[in-house]
Amino acid sequence: MSGKSDPSRQDTIDEFGDVVNMTPASLKKWLATDEAKSVGQSDGDGESVGHASGRRIVKLLEKKKADLTDDDLAHMRKVIGYVHRHTAQRPKGDVTDTAWRYSLMNWGHDPTKSK
Repeated sequence: MSGKSDPSRQDTIDEFGDVVNMTPASLKKWLATDEAKSVGQSDGDGESVGHASGRRIVKLLEKKKADLTDDDLAHMRKVIGYVHRHTAQRPKGDVTDTAWRYSLMNWGHDPTKSK
């Protein structure tokens, strides 16, 4: 990838920053909980896809923008899509202790938190 400013690259980085509303520290702490490990579809090795994504999101949040690879940007777009799809499926009532919220939090988005 060239060093030039790519608008779609910046759009992805900006939107990722909008949908991921948890800090690296709060996401790491969350991923260590039983609740975080209790939700999501497993890819066969015991860890859910969302939980693995959460670990990768922590690394992305800690990276310098200039060091982001095309693969990193592809994962950021995957996170953006997941968060948009699942926030659109918000259940009625208090979502504080729901698998829906826990799943989103594995992807770096706490729907009960205002940015």
